[in-house]
Amino acid sequence: MKKIHWGILSTAKIGLEKVIPAMQQGKHCEMTAIASRTQASAREAAKHLKIPKAYGSYEELLDDTSIDAVYIPLPNHMHVPWTIKALAAGKHVLCEKPIALTAAEAKELLKETQKYPHLKVMEAFMYRHHPQWLRALELINEGGIGTVKTVHSFFSYYNDDPENIRNMADIGGGGLMDIGCYCISLARLIFDTEPQRVMGKIEYDPEFKTDRHCSGIMDFGHGTSTFTCSTQLVPYQRVNIFGTKGRIEIEIPFNAPTDQPCRMLLQCNDKIEEIELEICNQYTLQGDLFSLAVLNDKKVPTPLEDAVANMKVLEAIIQSADKESWSML
Repeated sequence: MKKIHWGILSTAKIGLEKVIPAMQQGKHCEMTAIASRTQASAREAAKHLKIPKAYGSYEELLDDTSIDAVYIPLPNHMHVPWTIKALAAGKHVLCEKPIALTAAEAKELLKETQKYPHLKVMEAFMYRHHPQWLRALELINEGGIGTVKTVHSFFSYYNDDPENIRNMADIGGGGLMDIGCYCISLARLIFDTEPQRVMGKIEYDPEFKTDRHCSGIMDFGHGTSTFTCSTQLVPYQRVNIFGTKGRIEIEIPFNAPTDQPCRMLLQCNDKIEEIELEICNQYTLQGDLFSLAVLNDKKVPTPLEDAVANMKVLEAIIQSADKESWSML
């Protein structure tokens, strides 16, 4: 069975603890090399994860001609520069969300990718590949809950560590960039179009200057989506999709567990049905789907244009909060 040889740029926690071990379970992923800012940290990570090669710089890994694709879990402000460098080195790229710090930067990346039509680039919104979301979309498209009119989503955790990159405003920290982007992405996915206008309300941490609480409204014309995300609230996540005939509730919409089945509720009038999804790892699915797109020279599941569109909405919500009025898209 053909496999893509992967390199990882960074020894970030999400890569070491979640993404890399999951991709190592994939049918089409061979985790071949990992790079860090120092040889020692790269070697330690490689040893722990049984990765054959360790590099003391990102450039060294990109120079390795045996690497087909790279996964980039670097801090947000480094996503675009290193994606561009990876493309120049002839590598396919799976980059963590958010793809960029601004919509303009995302557009710059999209333009750059056009120089390399043979290379694949995708933003790593792993939740989209989980069976629970595929089932939810199937139910919606079949008319199982009637016409979708509104989507409510919530995503929060508590983190007040000043050393954590999520609390560093100058490198893309804050709730919207880290988790609010999921709430925006899912609404666009469900309505299968872009919002016409958005409204945002943001509270900033006085010390970190990052957005610690954000609530938003997205007006899709024929429906709405409301959300709240926070980096300083009790950990919680939930999505409710309301239609004219029914409702879908996704219990753990984003950080789906890998050791137990996911559960979603389908309500039609007064009847509520519990739907249990098979145990799986959405990071494994994501890695294999991207690898198959490379192997078969097919389009990636989520095109880069979607990443640009998501950044436009995110940016518009921030602008709306600043001027305390609707922002048009």
